[in-house]
Amino acid sequence: MKRILVIDDDLETCNFLTEIFAEEGWEVISSQSAEAARETVEKTHCDLIVSDINLGGRTTGVALLKEFKTVTPDSEVILISGFGTLETAVEAVREGAFDYISKPFNVNEVISTARRALKGRDAGAPAAVLLKEYSEASGLVGHSHKMIELYKEIALVAASRSTVLITGESGTGKELVARALHRNSPRASGAFVAVNCGAITETLLESELFGHVKGSFTGASADKRGLFEEANEGTILLDEIGETSLALQVKLLRVLQEGEIRRVGSAKSVRVDVRVLAATNRDLEREVKEGRFREDLYYRLSVVTLRVPPLRERGEDLPLLAAHSLRQAREAGARAETISEEALATLNSYDWPGNVRELENTIAHAALYARGKVITPEDLPSRIRNHSRSLESESKMQAIFKELPSLDELERRYLIHVLQAVNGSRTRAAEVLEIDRRTLYRMAERFGINLKESAE
Repeated sequence: MKRILVIDDDLETCNFLTEIFAEEGWEVISSQSAEAARETVEKTHCDLIVSDINLGGRTTGVALLKEFKTVTPDSEVILISGFGTLETAVEAVREGAFDYISKPFNVNEVISTARRALKGRDAGAPAAVLLKEYSEASGLVGHSHKMIELYKEIALVAASRSTVLITGESGTGKELVARALHRNSPRASGAFVAVNCGAITETLLESELFGHVKGSFTGASADKRGLFEEANEGTILLDEIGETSLALQVKLLRVLQEGEIRRVGSAKSVRVDVRVLAATNRDLEREVKEGRFREDLYYRLSVVTLRVPPLRERGEDLPLLAAHSLRQAREAGARAETISEEALATLNSYDWPGNVRELENTIAHAALYARGKVITPEDLPSRIRNHSRSLESESKMQAIFKELPSLDELERRYLIHVLQAVNGSRTRAAEVLEIDRRTLYRMAERFGINLKESAE
């Protein structure tokens, strides 16, 4: 029988996990403190340890993870938390955590993760965890389930040499993800070079990426190194890769395949050691099908694909993001210090087509226009206020009409009324309604009225 140790300072959580694990036929031991957990591990071998990050004392789940990996290296460890940062996710990966479970719990996810851990699957690809406080070091803010999953994916692939395709709508923070991958990779001491492929003309972009030699074109008065050479032993981000031409895509494919570039106007190749990241807000699979993007380049770039969720899919992160944006606005000279609950409710009602970037600009606007230290709904841009009022008006209209019966319901009530008025006579009811008896039967059947119980 598999034995699981559950560690959480919350008794209800301990009981919940104990119950669902016991239903799987596993032996479960629970501890509500780090000290009790240490004693259990010293005396009893546990196949799996499931520990909360926040244990209410000085010891965290990550610290316990380090201890357990020394005392009982054969035991898998899953960490659980409802809050987290990319930095602690990376730390947990390095310390050997198998995975984490985010709160609130999804029973199927909990059991599935525990089963994988007990079977030893994915043991070579541990994931990691989240602490109560979020960190500004990466610029990625939030502890929603989708952001936790993104942190986990970043932590897992950061140390590899694989190319990564980062997808997501405009304003979601794709460059922040790229910088996080670089910062947590073995290339962190090297250069991180980002280039927006959609903001530069094709001819200039080729020169920017690969460099040029003197006299290769008008204005080329000297040899120039390209961005790939600048990023040697580091990382290059090709932002908006979907905007590149098919001709340039051929040259990018050669860099990925051969690990070398050729400056514009030169016949000599130069080897480069660069990790390539690409980002796009386009659907590249569709671009491939429609002939606007090379299929072979797409597969080269998408060895790993990370999707950055839009803000509308992570609404629970909005207060954190708003507070983070307000702190940035204060550093720029704004006087507002907090955001009122009413203003937050107004922000929550908006669908944010511009995502996090739009939210940052909105908070910056509100912080400048605030008449005091608290941002109110009146300080928000008019498009946000108008959207909220439109939703409120729509809600009121729905409330007004909610109690009104539908046309079908009116017809059903009228049929019942007629039948009662004619004492259940089907013949007379048909005459009153000016329909034949067959139609009467069909109406009664549609509305669930049993005519057989009515007397002639």
